[in-house]
Amino acid sequence: MKRRLRALKGRMSLAQLFAAVSFSVIVTGTVVIGWWVSEEIKQGVIQNTAVTTALYMNSFVAPEVQELAHQQDLSAESRAVLDYLHRETPLGQQIVSFKIWGPGGRIVYSSRSSIFGKVFPETPNLKRAWQGMVTSELSDLVDEEDALERDFGSRLLELYSPVREKGSDRIIAVAEFYKSAKLFETQLFNAQVSSWLVVSGVSFVMFLLLFGIVRRGSQTIDTQQRELHSQVQELSGLLAQNRQLHERVQRASNRATEVNERFLRRVSAELHDGPAQSIGFALLRLDAVLDETGNHSSAETLAATNTQDPTIIRGALNDALQEIRNLSAGLALPELGQLSLEQTLERVTRAHRRRTGTEVELTLEKTPGRLRLPLKIATYRFVQESLNNAYHHGEGKEQRVRVTCDNQHLVIAVSDHGPGFDTAQLNLLTERLGLAGMRERIESMGGRFSIISTPGQGTLVMASLPLGIMETEDVQ
Repeated sequence: MKRRLRALKGRMSLAQLFAAVSFSVIVTGTVVIGWWVSEEIKQGVIQNTAVTTALYMNSFVAPEVQELAHQQDLSAESRAVLDYLHRETPLGQQIVSFKIWGPGGRIVYSSRSSIFGKVFPETPNLKRAWQGMVTSELSDLVDEEDALERDFGSRLLELYSPVREKGSDRIIAVAEFYKSAKLFETQLFNAQVSSWLVVSGVSFVMFLLLFGIVRRGSQTIDTQQRELHSQVQELSGLLAQNRQLHERVQRASNRATEVNERFLRRVSAELHDGPAQSIGFALLRLDAVLDETGNHSSAETLAATNTQDPTIIRGALNDALQEIRNLSAGLALPELGQLSLEQTLERVTRAHRRRTGTEVELTLEKTPGRLRLPLKIATYRFVQESLNNAYHHGEGKEQRVRVTCDNQHLVIAVSDHGPGFDTAQLNLLTERLGLAGMRERIESMGGRFSIISTPGQGTLVMASLPLGIMETEDVQ
């Protein structure tokens, strides 16, 4: 049964399941309550009829049979009075027949004189009447002493009432009355129909009210289940995105270590091949000057050395100083904390124009009023490196910077119309260290990095950064 209910519950809503189960319960309850009410009405009507008849007996019949307290039979005068009460009084006319029972099941009077003096087996109702109880039932007239009443052709209402001696509680006889059950059954049927209608109506109204309550509850539960399912799916999607983001950040962190190491090696190479070579050359020239001044003491030789070598040494040192300054300018980041996004972008594009002598078209659309410092740093570095690549590899042709944002992401696009390249052949870690650094920076902040380029059609570098990232330490 439990499996069946679980199977039904899987196919039906709570309201439908309640309707299916509660309807059978309501119907069963209605039948039981209706039957019980009908029986109570039936017993009530029978009891009321018995009480009415007992009152009739006590008022009219009992005074006429008091002689049974001293003798076994009624006198002819008493029988005549009882015949009169049966035939002439209104209540007596409603009685089909009646009997007066003496001790031992002996008939001392009957409206049908043919059974005077006969003895019949005592029925349970007769025995209870001798014990002082008024009993009644809708009889099928199956007892032996009911032979004459069966001629009436239908069921009769049979009543037994004890007759007491006047002035005492001693029972001297039992009066048995038979009334036609037609009127009684009609009244009983009407009462039962009314009771069934009332019980059915009340049960149906209760069913509707309960069904309405359960249906609203079911709809609320269904709505909450759908919302919960949607939230679970959304949460599952967010968890999947978080896992992917975590994996991307982990990969970016791992790659960033290698990129930083490569970057440090590049800086080391730049310092070694540039300023270090110039300074080394200057030191060699300076050593040569010292050697010459030590070996040649003539004024003419010293004058010739002073006019040539110091100039060369100065030029070498100036070149080294300029290269160091240029390298430092590329590494250092200007103060961005108090700048807006527009001011940050204007500064990086202006610096690129001044350094390269090329033009850059800057387009800003729907930019946010305020931006967190990590986003401004990432934007500055991305645009700086992208423009450097556009200048060195794209010949600085038609350089454009376009920045837009929606409610969730800041989108930066840097393009040029240079020679372009085949992105399928690009190895970011070995061939383009700048691009690899940009990718790692963007992805480590939860953003997306992409390159679109075709040989002969220029290059487009794009970054999408989430606006909701938390404030972190400045990353330069």
